[in-house]
Amino acid sequence: MSVSTRLKTLLDENHISYTPMVHTTAFTSQGAAATMKVSGKELAKTVVVRAGDFTVLAVLPAAHHASLEKLGNVLGKPVRLATEQEFGELFPDCELGAMPPFGELYGLPIYVDKSLAADEEIVFNAGTHHDAIRLRYADFARLAKPTVCSFASKG
Repeated sequence: MSVSTRLKTLLDENHISYTPMVHTTAFTSQGAAATMKVSGKELAKTVVVRAGDFTVLAVLPAAHHASLEKLGNVLGKPVRLATEQEFGELFPDCELGAMPPFGELYGLPIYVDKSLAADEEIVFNAGTHHDAIRLRYADFARLAKPTVCSFASKG
C-alpha cells in the first residue's frame, strides 16, 4: 500500500502542491516524527473519536495529547476514543491508525487544534505507516475546512 488514492486524487484535482515522504515504518506519531526528523509540533496526528452516535476526526500536533473533555465541551456531548472495531471499516484505503486528516474523504467532520493551525506547514500520515505528506497548512485548511478550536495539551 502507498499514499491513499483518495488523498492523492483530492490533492491533485485541487492543484495542491505537496511533498510525498517515505519513512521507516512507525506505528506512533512520535515515532513517525523521529524517523522523518520532523518536529512533533509539525506532525499532525489524526485521532478518531466518538461523540454520542457520531464519529469525528480530531487533528493535533503529535507532541500533544487530546483532551476529550475539552473536545466534548466544543461538541456539546461527551467524547471518547473510538475503538478499532468502530472505525476500521471507515478507512478502507488506509492501514489502521494511519488515516490522513481529511474528513471529507470519509464523510466525517474534522476538528483541528488551534496550535496546529499556527504552523506554516504540516506533515501527516498518507494512509500507511511509512508514507506521509508535507503541505502548507493554508492549503490543508482550504481543502479540509476544519473547525479550529482548542482541545490539545502538550504531552
